[in-house]
Amino acid sequence: MKYMLRSLAIGCVMAAAAWSVGPASAHHSSYMFDHNKTITISGVVKQFQYTNPHSWLIVEKKNPDGTLTAWGFEAEGPSTLMRAGIHKSDLKPGMKITISGHPMKDGRPAATWMTAKDDNGKVFNPRAGFKIK
Repeated sequence: MKYMLRSLAIGCVMAAAAWSVGPASAHHSSYMFDHNKTITISGVVKQFQYTNPHSWLIVEKKNPDGTLTAWGFEAEGPSTLMRAGIHKSDLKPGMKITISGHPMKDGRPAATWMTAKDDNGKVFNPRAGFKIK
């Protein structure tokens, strides 16, 4: 009985400590993105990193001076993207797209991927993979 009460007390302390830390320290935190801002860019797909735990769509945007900036758009892993109907072969290098997301707080050219649309009007929404069907 003594050991059972001790184990229960330790478990309660550990649960309280884990709960008090909050979401900012979670493994899959999105704290670095500014969820109060949305950016939209048009560019060309450079690479689609269809990987776990997060996928990245790299899009090159042409600047007014003619130089290119590579933007990284973070999305969920392949299983969630597949549920959203997004496959690796859908976004090929050289493909023109317009993409929106929440930018990095520190100004680096990266954002969370909210939606993208190709020249044919097809929409790619990675968040749709979370919907219960």
